Amino acid sequence: MATWLVTGADGMLARDLVIMLRAVRERVIPATRAVLDLTDAHAVDAAATTVARIGAQSGAIVVNLDSWVDVDAAEVDEAGARAVNAYGTANLARACARADLRLIHVSTSYVFDGDAAQPYAEDAPVAPATVYGRTMAEGERAVLETLPETGVVLRTGWLYGEFGRNFVRTIAAATAEQEFCDVIDDQWGQPTWTMDVADRIVDLGRTPGASGVLHAVNSGATTWFGLARAVFAELGLDPERVRPISARELPRIVPRPAHPVLSQERWTAFGLAPLRPWREALTAAAPSVLGIE
Repeated sequence: MATWLVTGADGMLARDLVIMLRAVRERVIPATRAVLDLTDAHAVDAAATTVARIGAQSGAIVVNLDSWVDVDAAEVDEAGARAVNAYGTANLARACARADLRLIHVSTSYVFDGDAAQPYAEDAPVAPATVYGRTMAEGERAVLETLPETGVVLRTGWLYGEFGRNFVRTIAAATAEQEFCDVIDDQWGQPTWTMDVADRIVDLGRTPGASGVLHAVNSGATTWFGLARAVFAELGLDPERVRPISARELPRIVPRPAHPVLSQERWTAFGLAPLRPWREALTAAAPSVLGIE
């Protein structure tokens, strides 16, 4: 029974991960930001030392799910976003190196500008177009440079799950409030169920040689419009109630990447398969996320 420290433990993916780890009888230490502030280097060192001591016999793993994810707010407060996404991650990576702990750091497809026509490979040069993306790329670099043999950067995107705010739950709620939904049809991505990512994090924890960059997204790609229509279909509603619009019609502080689609080629190097197709995952997620039996 390994010991797992999960930071950012009140987040959507983190809550699913904690549930899954407990289901497979692993020892879990969930730490919210209120409990463990990654910008406090001394507190991070103390936490890493404690986890290493508890897991001395059976192994210990740290999963970093604490990040500043508000893309628009990051543009307004770059220092705040960098403190968490870059400096906080660097503190955690250094603490893991000193305590001889493995670190799985969850990152984002926003480290790419989304201008490529083809999916981004794991070794593609990062080119973030937002403050959020830049600060996350800085955090990635800290993990890869500090823990070249025992650090994993796990990029994902377009997450949805049972807990917290996310696009799938928002669209489901809108079906009862409005006859038609106008949804962006010129931004592409990979809708990804948090439980599938949580399952893959558990796999990584049980694969000692895994390191470097990996992409954890449900396979295939669609637009927000395509995802919304799929949600309507899962609810037994008419997908024609979803109408396509351009991203230009939805004012935002920061434009989102148009095509931040990720490839998943490196999983085979560790004997693991890419995540299942996004449409299949949505159907599997429907009972918990959409409340469908």
